[in-house]
Amino acid sequence: MIRSNNTKQILYNKCVQFKKNRLDIINKTITELQESLTSETKSSAGDKHETGRAMVQLEREKAGNQLAEIQKLNQILSKIDADKVTANVVLGSLVFTTNANYFICISAGEFTISDKKYYAISANTPIAQLLLGKSKNDTFTFRNQNFTITAII
Repeated sequence: MIRSNNTKQILYNKCVQFKKNRLDIINKTITELQESLTSETKSSAGDKHETGRAMVQLEREKAGNQLAEIQKLNQILSKIDADKVTANVVLGSLVFTTNANYFICISAGEFTISDKKYYAISANTPIAQLLLGKSKNDTFTFRNQNFTITAII
């Protein structure tokens, strides 16, 4: 079976889209919170007004933290060269094992390409920590399952 860099590029693009979708949701939330804050200011007075403003402020802070997470994802994505192939597993590697296939990138979940499942995972995840630095034919155990690396792209 021929495994091409094309699959890796598709996975990279899906991770970029995943990040973009999250950013769009966060931006929409921030806009809605700003509108809510503006309407709170116009329509309310007293304790209810202060409680409403405080709740909106907390939600804005939460959205700000989510924006900071998106910036981290941008930094990680900017470090990945989808065309680069290495002998050892590194950030940006597409790793085929006897049990599953992993794209070391950002935690974006499961993707199916040409009827094959791939898991986009962060380098900080426990399984990625086991994979990093390993090479083809290396073995490791994760959650009482034995894995063998069959290919790295």
